[in-house]
Amino acid sequence: MTNRMWTINPDDLLETPEGRIWTPERNAAAWAQCYAALAQAITDMAGDARVILVCGIQGAGKTSWIATQPPVPGVLYFDAALPGIRHRAKIIAIARDGGAAIEAVWIDTPLATALARNAGRSPDKVVPADAIRSVAAQFEGPSLAEGFDRIRVYTGEPLALWQDSVAQSGSGLRSSSEGS
Repeated sequence: MTNRMWTINPDDLLETPEGRIWTPERNAAAWAQCYAALAQAITDMAGDARVILVCGIQGAGKTSWIATQPPVPGVLYFDAALPGIRHRAKIIAIARDGGAAIEAVWIDTPLATALARNAGRSPDKVVPADAIRSVAAQFEGPSLAEGFDRIRVYTGEPLALWQDSVAQSGSGLRSSSEGS
């Protein structure tokens, strides 16, 4: 297997030549395609897959965090807000059914920071501020009880430091093995 970066993001499937277009129908189709792509990628990796579900409110920095990660054979990132247990359950089930390890990375960003980042996006990618507030209000941090093998929580800023925090205890990273 090559050192290709594998990322699944439903928002990518909403892109058109005119920009991102969201409708309930397009969104449902994008999620269905992502679930199918996840199952197929796990099958293609022949039992050597590790799924890293990257969650957090819109504007948290999920996509940017993924971009700082080096490509690793067999690692596949699923990039979406996924605020609740019910939102993550199908991804966990697909990973487990395919024999893949499943980890969560929660990009835990303050609401004010996420709103500011969102405001700086191109107009077609701006998420309504009320939607971000709603997701923040309902966000349930991932837990091992959901079926994750490992959970990492990244807090604080700046984004550039997150990559280095993996090796430094207490530097914006909590691991499930450290009691969280």
